[in-house]
Amino acid sequence: MMPIMVEQEPSRERLEALGVFSWPVWSCEVSAFPWEYDQREVCYLLEGRVVVTTETGASVELEAGDLVVFPAGLSCQWEVEQPVRKHYRLG
Repeated sequence: MMPIMVEQEPSRERLEALGVFSWPVWSCEVSAFPWEYDQREVCYLLEGRVVVTTETGASVELEAGDLVVFPAGLSCQWEVEQPVRKHYRLG
């Protein structure tokens, strides 16, 4: 399975080329929950901090300014350490 891909502080031009600012926004308070991606998700964190741990035990720390790709089929645990707001696109 593909790993979680993180691009830190992508340029405004890159974000605009992807159309990030027209994507829906999802938000979440401090919490912990399991999640499974049935399709690929690309997201851009506007606020917050989260640690995502995959079923293999690998952890990825994400924070505001990160552009992230979650592969389809990924099962993981989200630990939201600071309230999160993100733009996201599925598929």
